Amino acid sequence: MNGIGVTRGLPVMTDTKKTDANDNAGHYRRKVKFEIYGEEMIEKKVNSGGNSGRVYLPPDWIGTRVKVIKC
Repeated sequence: MNGIGVTRGLPVMTDTKKTDANDNAGHYRRKVKFEIYGEEMIEKKVNSGGNSGRVYLPPDWIGTRVKVIKC
């Protein structure tokens, strides 16, 4: 499942893929599976925000804790 969530226990290794075409060392990044517990989930694309990325969330989420998982 993609999106925002909280993990419980250890992540489970599910897949591997090459990190970058420019990576000559052949290092691999492993994808993990997260078990998610929460109230809501939103899947969004990260937009450019100066020197970083930005994701806009609903105003009623202000003051709550969120976790972001890169997919």
